[in-house]
Amino acid sequence: MTYLPFLLVALLVVGALLLRRVLRQRKRERLLATPLTPDQRVMLERLVPMVRQLPQSLRPKLEGKINLFLDQVTFHGNQGLEVKEEMRLSIAAQACLLVVNSPVWYETIRTVLIYPAAFYTRRPTHDGFVVHESDATMAGESWTRGPIVLSWDHALQGGLNPDDGHNVVIHEFAHQLDSLTGHTNGIPILRKGQDYRGWEKAMLDAYHSHLERLESGQGTLIDPYGAINHQEFFAEATVAFFEKPRVLRRDEPALYAELAELFALDPAEWN
Repeated sequence: MTYLPFLLVALLVVGALLLRRVLRQRKRERLLATPLTPDQRVMLERLVPMVRQLPQSLRPKLEGKINLFLDQVTFHGNQGLEVKEEMRLSIAAQACLLVVNSPVWYETIRTVLIYPAAFYTRRPTHDGFVVHESDATMAGESWTRGPIVLSWDHALQGGLNPDDGHNVVIHEFAHQLDSLTGHTNGIPILRKGQDYRGWEKAMLDAYHSHLERLESGQGTLIDPYGAINHQEFFAEATVAFFEKPRVLRRDEPALYAELAELFALDPAEWN
């Protein structure tokens, strides 16, 4: 009998946890089924014209995921920046394009920090056993499990220019997808049935070709920043997949096929 109160407390705690999980799931489902308002649609198509090319069947999914993102994430302005609805909507839409047709989600992202323009951060450099710190100018940063840090100038221009091959939001959120395995190394969680060996070969072949072109002074489709390492190459290849899909499919068909399978999207066929 002395254990009865403890048993009742335990049952109440378990019941409360289960109820909380059910309510959270219902809220998630409701948000995913909620469309944007007409005013939000107009704003979105102006700020992120790429969404106009999205197949009609995917637009309700994108709007639902944007609503889920906006409910989950808190935006903070730095250096006196006032966060406005257009900022939140533009960033959310660009981030959600990566997962519009995927079961993967940014579960750990709770905060996006926005600077008015490029910002400075301290970066360590190694000289043998000596570590130096120096200021680096950044347009964006992605930390494992968050937060995401963005320059609004760059985020805005990335959304407004859907085919210039530069998009800091897509780049940083590609890093988030990459990190969901526990390691940021250019190997995200692949789709069910997607072959790791095929992914590795396509990425490495394209990466080495990218390096060779840079070393020989030739131009590259994928931003030169992708030459730094495999994770940066994945992020920049993702940008090219969304912003220069037809050229990527022509020049790197194996890489395009792997990214198309990963994202369950075929932007080369979008109008």
